[in-house]
Amino acid sequence: MADSNPQTLETLETLIDSNLLIAQSLAKFGVERMFGVVGIPVTSIANRAVSAGIRFIAFHNEQSAGYAASAYGYLAARPGVLLTVSGPGCVHGLAGLSNAAINTWPMVMISGSCDQRDVGRGDFQELDQIEAVKPYVKFAAKVTHISQIPNLVFEVLSQSVIGRPGACYLDVPSDVLHQKVSEFEANRLLNEVERVGIEGLRLGIGSAEVGKAVSMIRAAERPLIVFGKGAAYARAEDELRRFVERTGIPFLPTPMGKGLLPDTHELAATAARSLAIGKCDVAVVVGARLNWLLHFGEPPKWAKDVKFILIDVSKEEIELRKPHLGLVGDAREALRMINEEIKDDPFCFARSHPWVEAISRKSKDNVAKLEVQLAKDVVPFNFFTPMRIIRDAILAEGSPAPILVSEGANTMDVGRSVLVQTEPRTRLDAGTWGTMGVGLGYCIAAAVASPDRLVVAVEGDSGFGFSAMEVETLVRYQLPVIVIVFNNGGVYGGDRRNPEEISGPYKDDPAPTSFVPGAAYHKLIEAFGGKGYLVGTPEELKSALKESFSARKPAVINVTIDPYAGSESGRLQHKN
Repeated sequence: MADSNPQTLETLETLIDSNLLIAQSLAKFGVERMFGVVGIPVTSIANRAVSAGIRFIAFHNEQSAGYAASAYGYLAARPGVLLTVSGPGCVHGLAGLSNAAINTWPMVMISGSCDQRDVGRGDFQELDQIEAVKPYVKFAAKVTHISQIPNLVFEVLSQSVIGRPGACYLDVPSDVLHQKVSEFEANRLLNEVERVGIEGLRLGIGSAEVGKAVSMIRAAERPLIVFGKGAAYARAEDELRRFVERTGIPFLPTPMGKGLLPDTHELAATAARSLAIGKCDVAVVVGARLNWLLHFGEPPKWAKDVKFILIDVSKEEIELRKPHLGLVGDAREALRMINEEIKDDPFCFARSHPWVEAISRKSKDNVAKLEVQLAKDVVPFNFFTPMRIIRDAILAEGSPAPILVSEGANTMDVGRSVLVQTEPRTRLDAGTWGTMGVGLGYCIAAAVASPDRLVVAVEGDSGFGFSAMEVETLVRYQLPVIVIVFNNGGVYGGDRRNPEEISGPYKDDPAPTSFVPGAAYHKLIEAFGGKGYLVGTPEELKSALKESFSARKPAVINVTIDPYAGSESGRLQHKN
């Protein structure tokens, strides 16, 4: 007997909504981790992503989640993905987008937005989000229909890694999230998208430019190799080592370039930085920009007649800096080609060469002076005594080396000199933009990107305060992160006002740089089930580090620092 109410094939077929299609698109195009804060209208995207095999790390605020996504992009060399709600959530996420843009790390922010039919009517959390993100992104797009999702998801992911990495944005209105298509149609849309370019574009370099570079290096009397986090992102460490060891040229890493070659390498010029950049005649700059961190490549820090060979993935960057010679392309590939050119006609600066010897002698002298300072056990703690103890504990971990996260003023500045990196991509700090508040987000990104490594954060109490609530996130996901807080009672160390600055009707208020003295930061993580330590002596700190490193579970070590130790951030003192 025939069915009296026959159903069409269309009504029998499974329908899927935009939330699932977004999750499937992200998974298909290689996304394995997401960071964000859920809520209307994006909660279902997060749940669907988890069901599609993507690990979703939920934060307390979008700012920290955005910093995590940006750092994950750097560490994993694939787009870090941030999910936010509309309006304020998108605005909070701009912190991560801008951080990724300035550091040139691949990141994608996906935000919900109000119904398209209600734009301009004062809808819930309404904001022109495409316009809001424009200053910080390489590419931004709005999904206006479910059929566009696979293509636009692919587009934002691929644009974030092509050429110079950076941030991209995808806007998904709430009405689109409720649209549905058949499973057959969804698969067709997914399969139509080509995957070409999702891993990034490796730009080719001409052999003529390589030949010119090698000729300049051969002719140099005082050459220097400078490398940065662009070389680290490109995984250029093996070619960089060959280049250094075949030529015998001293090298200088930027802060996040540390570890591409060990800080302890005999040709490391970090401890002789002023001499190295002030006297070199040819500088090969690999994956680093001649910005404020490198004094713009200008006198008086650099010699007037220094010639720069700049290797950068961005043609625009090279045109902006106007080096003597620019090689546009991937750092690893450029170094490989230079090494091939050198191999056919090898040369090497001897350790007895006057330039190499001068760098070595200055480095040893400065390291020896620093070690004299570090050898003293000063209590109440200054910055050097606990930093030495932390350095020794990290080095004792061996390989794989812990990932170090560093932020703060004195804490980061002293740590840059004292803490030693021996492996690539094991240092994350405030970066090109000097961003404070990145600490906990970076810790979480590092733990997720490199689960085989311990993560150790060394933070000032001010930097820690930006994102301290994320210690709950550490505990919730049981991430192997040890947060060490240098607690000196405020920004730069509490109340340091001159007498003439203490006046007016609110003179009895705490100084703008002061926090509550003796704040019990270690108690914060204990509220969530983590381990807290309060330390004020070398023995207490050594014990806390040994126990927490061994446990590899979330912990906060609250290190009491003399509030009169240290000063304003040395690198930026003249700007204040």
